[in-house]
Amino acid sequence: MTPPPHTTRHHRTIQAPAELVYSLVADATRWPAVFEPSVALRHIERSEEEERFRIWAMVNGTVSTWTSHRTLESDALRVTFRQERARPPVTSMTGSWTVRPLAPGRSEVELRHDFTLEAGPEGSHEGFLTAVDRNSVRELDALARVAELEGSLDDVLFTFTDTVRVQAPAESVYAFVARADSWPERLPHVLKVSLREEPPGIQELEMETATSDGSSHVTRSYRVCEASSWIAYKQVVLPELLHGHSGVWSFQDEADGASTAHSQHTVLLNPEAVGRVLGPDTTLAQARDRVRDLLGANSRTTLERAAEHASRGVPSSARSRS
Repeated sequence: MTPPPHTTRHHRTIQAPAELVYSLVADATRWPAVFEPSVALRHIERSEEEERFRIWAMVNGTVSTWTSHRTLESDALRVTFRQERARPPVTSMTGSWTVRPLAPGRSEVELRHDFTLEAGPEGSHEGFLTAVDRNSVRELDALARVAELEGSLDDVLFTFTDTVRVQAPAESVYAFVARADSWPERLPHVLKVSLREEPPGIQELEMETATSDGSSHVTRSYRVCEASSWIAYKQVVLPELLHGHSGVWSFQDEADGASTAHSQHTVLLNPEAVGRVLGPDTTLAQARDRVRDLLGANSRTTLERAAEHASRGVPSSARSRS
């Protein structure tokens, strides 16, 4: 007997213009910093109207991955999606994001899922159905939180990249970044690290980091490590100044035997914390620049130390399992 199809619809009214809300849905590259379940995303193909990407997201406490195809209809303020190679218990999954203007500065979003599941005893898929409901609510809540923030969206949600050229193969630099459990001995701003990798290539990293004022803070991240070429991460325990922080380390070999390493950050500020953390007269633009300087300095330090370490040569036994 063929299992019956499922349809879920979740709605949220947002106090923001429909075009702004749609832009947040349409730009999937920012999802790991905006949406709680999203961990990492890598485009396979991309145009103005269609895209395919692989996404890693939290489902019932573990990191799952799948490939999605999306069609973007900017005139209709709608994005439709279809999972390719769905993972059990899903056998097919399609859906849509639709944004409807209600009034100037006010809109409604509908997130719809249409899916089928593997055959099984009654109640066997309750955990998955609960996860779809929970993640949909969380995504709509996050969408509203970002869209309704005060100030310019570019001051609150932004991306930047630092680049370092290394006189060593990309694989050696990748190994330095992937082996974060060795960072307390290798990086001056890292005080303590706990690293768990299960399954291979999916890491949970907790890190205590020194700050410029002599204090420290603890962050926790999920990381996706892929074939010596890139490491994507999402912070899930954040400093007070941030609502979201994700990033990608990427490594490319050059023709002369050297390599280029990039550290990209996507940051979502917490405007309510700016005055408490940076002083009551600090503007959002100043806070953005301050965060960019702090995060950039740490990532550049990591890449520079990776360059020094890789240039000296790294034994193959020290390379990551990822």
